[in-house]
Amino acid sequence: MVPMLLAELVATSAAVAATRSRLAKVAALAETLTRAAPDEVEIVTSYLSGSLRQRRTGVGWRSARATVAPAEKPSLTVTEVDAAFAGLAELSGPGSQTARKARLDDLMGRATADEQRWLAGLITGETRQGALDGIMVDALIRASGLPAADIRRAVMLAGATGPVAVAALTEGADAVARIGLVVGRPVRPMLAASAKTVAEALDGLGGEVAVEAKLDGIRIQVHRDGDDIRVFTRSLDDVTDRLPDVVEAVSALPANRLILDGEALALSADGRPRPFQETAARSMSNDAEALRGRTPMTSYFFDLLALDDEELLDLPGSERVARLAELVPDTARVGRIVTDDVAVAERFTAAVLASGHEGVVVKALDAPYEAGRRGSSWIKVKPVHTLDLVVLAVEWGSGRRRGWLSNIHLGARDPATGGFVMLGKTFKGMTDAMLTWQTERFLALEDHRDDWTVYLRPEQVVEIAFDGLQRSTRYPGGLALRFARVLRYRDDKDAAEADTIETVRRIAGVAEPLP
Repeated sequence: MVPMLLAELVATSAAVAATRSRLAKVAALAETLTRAAPDEVEIVTSYLSGSLRQRRTGVGWRSARATVAPAEKPSLTVTEVDAAFAGLAELSGPGSQTARKARLDDLMGRATADEQRWLAGLITGETRQGALDGIMVDALIRASGLPAADIRRAVMLAGATGPVAVAALTEGADAVARIGLVVGRPVRPMLAASAKTVAEALDGLGGEVAVEAKLDGIRIQVHRDGDDIRVFTRSLDDVTDRLPDVVEAVSALPANRLILDGEALALSADGRPRPFQETAARSMSNDAEALRGRTPMTSYFFDLLALDDEELLDLPGSERVARLAELVPDTARVGRIVTDDVAVAERFTAAVLASGHEGVVVKALDAPYEAGRRGSSWIKVKPVHTLDLVVLAVEWGSGRRRGWLSNIHLGARDPATGGFVMLGKTFKGMTDAMLTWQTERFLALEDHRDDWTVYLRPEQVVEIAFDGLQRSTRYPGGLALRFARVLRYRDDKDAAEADTIETVRRIAGVAEPLP
């Protein structure tokens, strides 16, 4: 088989970007997948999903841009490119920056102008387009001809699409079926849909439900295999070394092997949550021991996915929680009640809010753990409208805010196009400290600018509160946020996890895109 050229991926990526049709995107991706050799499948899947296989290469935004003349004709193969990035990732110590620059120049010098631009986007994450990974899963289903349910479950349990693509396209159904829950390998977490009120959530599920506190912390997934305990974030990053408090808490539990789902957060002396930024900073700090004395982290768990030799994913939620209660003390479990009474649920919600937390999650008692899915079995309810949006651009401030980047442009993900739909701007809710931080942050994300606005790579997620939505001819989605204000920047989420334009339309009560 002739090695696949990088130019073929660049052409496929251009075709995907050029169409709004999801079916056309899936067809283009699937056709390219079917042409990949066995040793190319995972690379092709990763690159066309907008990311490198190496999580870190040491190449930053500024150095990603080519500084050497491009090649006249395409010659780079996808395996050569992957090997080059693997070599970059291995460099460390004195002289590594110089060596890295030399190797990157060598790679870019073998790339055409189009390939140089595409590689730069791949390095910086600029080619990521909202739900592209979801589109890739659909493409894999089409390319493999295997049942959609089997592929989706395998992707959820593998935590990534690449390994499943290799199994499906090189070995077939049996290999996909062998991909199961593995202690130590994070799975994509089950996600919740949204409702405006507790009554709406209960009505949507019907009958008795569990109502759980939605804590103002970071989502954690903890794996234990004997003395080896690993802590992962919702984005499946390993933060074990940063959260020794969580490791200690889980090491005291009477089990040899387990997978727990929960939250970790910093608490004040009175038990109320400290500002989310403190929790986020602790989870991202590389100096966890130094922070530990000042900001202890407390873990609370709400689900149990595996215990010793048992997989619990497919058990009803009520049974998983019963097993959790046998293992984890009440003080380390998320508060919950079981009821079919709206008034009882609302009183519980009021108590959760009074204690400083975000809201509640209403859960169907019979639901299995649907890893990686935002289904209808879990429904979150917050007291105000909030959306996790992506900052697309930012304007320089005036008056007292002169010299700071201030007014941010907000966008929701559009799975149909893989891009973002602008919903408005805001400078409300920003403290001086936030303005200082975001000015530095957004200059680092700069793509280009004009006299007044800095346009950004779509990476920074921000949680926005708003009073409602109104029809708008100014913005392409036909909707605009009313009285939007910044609650916090979400460094624990990436742009692929931002809310979609469909979610916005549901909140607005609009079923279809507005003209």
